[in-house]
Formats: sequence, C-alpha cells, structure tokens
Amino acid sequence: MKNLLVTGYRAHELNIFDEKHKGIGYIKKAIAARLEPLIEEGLEWIVTPGQYGVDLWACEAAFELKKRYPRLKCSIVAAYLNPDEKWKEEKQRLFRDIVRQLDYYGTVSNQPYSGVWQLTARDDLLFRKTDGILLFYDEERGEGSPRFYKRKALDKQAKDGYRYMWIGSDEVQSIADEETYSAYD
Repeated sequence: MKNLLVTGYRAHELNIFDEKHKGIGYIKKAIAARLEPLIEEGLEWIVTPGQYGVDLWACEAAFELKKRYPRLKCSIVAAYLNPDEKWKEEKQRLFRDIVRQLDYYGTVSNQPYSGVWQLTARDDLLFRKTDGILLFYDEERGEGSPRFYKRKALDKQAKDGYRYMWIGSDEVQSIADEETYSAYD
C-alpha cells in the first residue's frame, strides 16, 4: 500500500471544541500507532479531506512520524476553495499551520462551497487515489459522518480489494488508560 486515506469524526461529533482537549493527544497516538507499521511496509502518502477533527489530527500525527520516516508525505485534498473560512479563528490558525507543513494541498473545486457535488467529487477522487482507508469510527457511539466513508470503503473493498482499517473508541480509551496508569507508577 502506497497511499492511505485517513479520516473519521469531525471534532464536534466527539464533543471536542478546542485544541486543549486531552482526547486529541490520545487520538493522534492511536493514529500514529496504526500508521507506523504501514510506513515500515512502504506506505508513502497520508491523504485526508482536511476537515476539522480526525483529518487534521492525522496530519499532525504524520508530521511527528516524518521525523523518524522522512520519506513519508502528507496531503490534504479539500472539496472546495477556503474550506476553513467560516471556522473560528483558532481553528483557522491550526488549519493554515498544517497546510504550510503539507507536501501537497489541493482542492477538487476551485470555487467556494456551492453544493454537495463538491464533497462527492472529493470523496470519489480520494477513493480513486488511495489503496486503503484508516477510519476513526465507532458504530456504538451512534451514527456520525464517518459512516459514509465506511460504506464506500466496504463497497470498494468488495469490488477491488481496497483495504479497510478502523480505529474505535476502545483503542483510544486503552491508550488513555495506559498513560493514566503509567503516570501513577
């Protein structure tokens, strides 16, 4: 596998409303733990849609991994021009900081948001250009935006062997518990 789509929940779906939330660090560690063996097997590109939440945290995890694996590349392929323009200032700063560090940033449509067709076109492109997906999604948490990616990934897996991997809440909780217990040792 050379190119991996990494996505999942938007921050608000996890009740995360600022970058100081402890859960973000655990999510990034869970992502990094899944990415590292793939990088050692030859993974070259991490690709995300760049939405606020797991997408941006995956980029940050990739930047950390690039320190040990300099050949790793990270990109965002957004659906439309200026996807962050309606975000709060703190989130805009984070997005722009991440974009500056990317190996590639592009948009499927070179105009501002004008319809769901842009999101559909982006997702179609992401699935065409990647060999698999790492999805942070937990059905037990209830329906969320990642369910569309899961459905599409499983369809593509059945048709042409697309690789589907996921991270659930239990995996992130396990990392949090391990860190909590280590702090008391």
